Amino acid sequence: MDISFKVQAFEGPLDLLLHLIEKNQVDIYDIPIAMITDQYLAYLSEMEKHDADITSDFLVMAATLLDIKARMLLPKDTDEEGNEEDPRAELVEKLIEYKTYKFMSLELKDKAITASKAMYKGSTVPEEVAKYEPPVDLDKFLGDLTLARLKAVFDDVLKRSSEKVNEAAMRYGRIQREEISIPDKIVQLRAYCSDHKEFSFRSLIESQVTRINIIATFLALLELMKTGEIWAEQEGNDSDIILHTGRAEEVEIGNEENESSH
Repeated sequence: MDISFKVQAFEGPLDLLLHLIEKNQVDIYDIPIAMITDQYLAYLSEMEKHDADITSDFLVMAATLLDIKARMLLPKDTDEEGNEEDPRAELVEKLIEYKTYKFMSLELKDKAITASKAMYKGSTVPEEVAKYEPPVDLDKFLGDLTLARLKAVFDDVLKRSSEKVNEAAMRYGRIQREEISIPDKIVQLRAYCSDHKEFSFRSLIESQVTRINIIATFLALLELMKTGEIWAEQEGNDSDIILHTGRAEEVEIGNEENESSH
């Protein structure tokens, strides 16, 4: 049978074998080894005529194919379980593995080509936004002092406030509740902090007259702690919570400067 060849470059002997299998449309798991071997050797001969570079890998594969072809003519060996061994099994395994890697390489190549056509817009974030940093790390300012302890003091003061007898309420039938906003309370606290560098959290809460004042003061205080204008410390679980004005970093720097001066 005459076979016409179009000489082309193959990456290796496995690449040539896959080409012959696909060309003949045969099952890779049931390779007609005699036909494929004849075509493989004919292709090598055609490569030599065109002065193509035949590497040792192609020649080794030719020897392998001839060996498999010869073993196919002999009685088949059996394994320990009595199953017949196919002389083509190892070659089929290598072909499937090579075909898998080849397919993956083509997929990656297509993705690389597609990605090269994509255009990305550079960052246009304003410089002011890019330099933004959170105002304060609450964990750093609170330290071992948790919001649960602050809330415990708040609940205790609130309970005491509700148990007090409001003499004004006993004297009049109805009292108009004053409206207190959190922003107004923050302004009041900032004014208070300008005169008090440190003060007791409990004393501050207890100094508020009404429940609404206590709640507003507590929320305003949390907001100032969030921004770092006030920070808290507590020496022990049963000791009073002391509030300090100014950022903790500034106080630490001041203490270090005082220690170094001494």
